[in-house]
Amino acid sequence: MNNKTGIQPIDEYIAAFPEEVQEKLISIYRLIAGDVPEATVKISYGMPTFVLNGNLVHFAAFKNHIGFYPAPSGIQAFQEELAGYKTSKGAIQFPLDKPVPYELISKITAFRVAENVKNN
Repeated sequence: MNNKTGIQPIDEYIAAFPEEVQEKLISIYRLIAGDVPEATVKISYGMPTFVLNGNLVHFAAFKNHIGFYPAPSGIQAFQEELAGYKTSKGAIQFPLDKPVPYELISKITAFRVAENVKNN
């Protein structure tokens, strides 16, 4: 949904961060958008959110990390691969001073797509 300036709320969200963080956020956004082109995007809970048969994944930038929110099931299904990252029930923290695991984000997102499609 465009506003009169043509700027998307996601663009505004990303533009609020330093350039090196913006690059990571843009890469995550493009990765997920490419993996799930049928998903819609909105700002939900103050962060970019992909929606397909309900919320799919969220992501957000913080002072020292990028948070990725694939629902608790997305974390449980990839516990072994997430062993090197700080996680909680519904969140994963990717430190800003380390490479973003884009392939893992793709795998978790694909899992969430299958889950949302199956459950709806």
